[in-house]
Amino acid sequence: MLFEEDVRSYWEKMRLGDKQALFELYNNMYFHLIRFGLKINADDELVKDCVNQVFLNLWDKRSRLNAVDNVKSYLMTSLRRCMLDQLAYTDKMNMAVSRMGAEEESAELSYEEIMIAVQQDDELKHKLQLAIKQLTPRQMELIQLKFFEGLTYEQIAERNSQTVKTAYNTIYDAIKMLKKLLK
Repeated sequence: MLFEEDVRSYWEKMRLGDKQALFELYNNMYFHLIRFGLKINADDELVKDCVNQVFLNLWDKRSRLNAVDNVKSYLMTSLRRCMLDQLAYTDKMNMAVSRMGAEEESAELSYEEIMIAVQQDDELKHKLQLAIKQLTPRQMELIQLKFFEGLTYEQIAERNSQTVKTAYNTIYDAIKMLKKLLK
């Protein structure tokens, strides 16, 4: 009973901002939490990291914590949640890495496929150049500013002494024309 009362006392003091009480709580509960965590997962580094994370979170949230009757149970539940979150995160990362590896393997193209892609890219660039030449000089200028120089509509309007709406409409019309010409 004395242990539980001490732990509850440390909890209350810690909630009020007493850093020494946090250290006492940590020292009194550390090995209990480690033993409990190792029952969930045998990775001792994961368990230690999560125990430390639980106490860091406690300190960060101390002003919002409620009074707790069974501090040991609260801490064990927090540890279990932390470990499960960490394991889920690790699983997600491992799956993402394995998916990326599989995509890289399947993404490797043969020499012929690369040459075909380059030729198709060149054809598309040529078609686009021909289509742009069919635009009005003003449309060509605004398309150049927007897509090749990366200016915003506001910058384009300022540079050409026109309203933003006019710049937007001119570029919109030019894109519509390019879509027609590239079909």
